[in-house]
Amino acid sequence: MRFLTPLLALAASALFAESPPAGFTSLFNGKDLAGWHGYNPHSVAKLTGEKKDAMLAKMREEFPQHWSVKDGEILNPGTGAYATTDKDYGDFELVLEYNMAPKGDSGVYLRGVPQVQIWDPTDEKAFKHNAQLGSGALWNNSPGKPGKDPLVLADKPAGEWNSLRIVMTGARVSIWLNDKQTVDHATLENYYDRKAAIPAKGPISLQTHGAPIRWRNLAIREISGAEANQILASHGKAGFKSIFNGKDFTGWAGPVENYEIVDGSIRCKTGKGGTPYYNQDLTDFANRLEFKLPVGGNNGLALRYPGTGNTAYVGMCELQVLDDNYDKVKGKIDPRQVHGSAYGMVAAQRGYQRPIGEWNFQETTVVGSTIKVELNGFIILDADLSKVDMATVMGKSPHPGKDLKNGFFGFAGHNDAAAFRNIEIKELAAK
Repeated sequence: MRFLTPLLALAASALFAESPPAGFTSLFNGKDLAGWHGYNPHSVAKLTGEKKDAMLAKMREEFPQHWSVKDGEILNPGTGAYATTDKDYGDFELVLEYNMAPKGDSGVYLRGVPQVQIWDPTDEKAFKHNAQLGSGALWNNSPGKPGKDPLVLADKPAGEWNSLRIVMTGARVSIWLNDKQTVDHATLENYYDRKAAIPAKGPISLQTHGAPIRWRNLAIREISGAEANQILASHGKAGFKSIFNGKDFTGWAGPVENYEIVDGSIRCKTGKGGTPYYNQDLTDFANRLEFKLPVGGNNGLALRYPGTGNTAYVGMCELQVLDDNYDKVKGKIDPRQVHGSAYGMVAAQRGYQRPIGEWNFQETTVVGSTIKVELNGFIILDADLSKVDMATVMGKSPHPGKDLKNGFFGFAGHNDAAAFRNIEIKELAAK
């Protein structure tokens, strides 16, 4: 897959001054700032209404006063709002080059979120912020978190051209600075709300931070859902094993007659349901799979299911598998019913599914009383069921299986043709 190999088109500096690499679209035409505007999210973070609108208009109006174009380069003296793309992007591969003044500081905002850090690693005044470790990392991540610091020092001296390559799938980011990997598939934290996932789409911004900087050869390649799934699945594969052979229900138990095998996937028959499960007792584990839903589709993952009964209550929980637009199709639902929720107990974050008809990639990790769900590269649930106040659960329904330490993994059909494929399990050592 192309994302695993260096781009030949980037082997030499300034190689695509006239045309971007195959599959890429230029973000800068080399002549003017068409497609860009001025925007600083920090300037409007606490503003609303007319004051916010006025500030947004002011930043756009003043943009040409701070940003200019010369000899095929974007120039900035270190002042003004950030140069921000008019277009929002989801998953992408971004390439660019920058040339920063000595002791400078800048960055690249991804979907409006800070940031891929750029600075001078020889600036002793910035050593207190670990500038000596180098550029090309997600500096605004929490201390000690993956991606916070670069894996290697890869900077060229200030005043020389540096190349950046950034691959972003969901909130997962990999970065190469001057063809050396500085970040490997780390999650970009939401600077504005650490408990929330970053936006599914957003603009690219070039930061101003007090020092002159030049940019050139900016190009982007939008990544499809199918390729994003491949990228996500290619990381952290060790220890996972397939539990479905793609041909029949060998190894499975329960009402398998209510499901069918279609193109290597397990699909619930329309009008049928029940909980078919993989017939191996599990304690702590991680599950990877892809799923596809029909319009208004409803299913679920049975976690630590005892083998009989309604898995939403007799098992640890039913982890919802539900069309993000379910309520627009079939009526209002409780937030604890949205996709990825521990049904009726803990609500997941919403808005990270791919369009109906496309496959979604999901990884679910169950350790002790905790459940973590990563959908298409976004962490949408990170819950500890032992801390759920049962007096507040949906319908005040009892969940006698909530504290089970072990059980089966399966699906919870609800009459809709939800399909699952590439179903894998990794057993984890119990803590």
